[in-house]
Amino acid sequence: MSLDALYPKPLLRLAASAHGAQRLSHSTATAMRVNPLCGDKITLDVQVLNEKIVSLGYEVKACVICQASASALAETMTGQAIAEAASLQAATKSMLRNDGPAPAGFADFESVRPYPSRHACVLLPLDALIEALGSAT
Repeated sequence: MSLDALYPKPLLRLAASAHGAQRLSHSTATAMRVNPLCGDKITLDVQVLNEKIVSLGYEVKACVICQASASALAETMTGQAIAEAASLQAATKSMLRNDGPAPAGFADFESVRPYPSRHACVLLPLDALIEALGSAT
């Protein structure tokens, strides 16, 4: 495994940008998810108003792939309709597992496709968002 192949510079920049990397003081719902294989952990807060994601924040203790995914999620989903979260999750799974096209905001994760053991790192923040949204409605 080439580290440059798994961690291309755009993915590293996305992780470093840390969009939304703070807990929300006023959230509609919160979810905490852990990847039992590697120990990645995310606590994600979401604020919903009129069926839209107004704000998304998180605290993550995880690998750079999971950090980048959380950052991409916050950047991509803020201001979007709640229904878009499930579509983004399904499209990301398809990109990783079935060579589907990369959804908007997640093209940098195509580098993870050849490493099935790392797919869960990309999906953990999306799973947390879906869980939080499920408890918000």
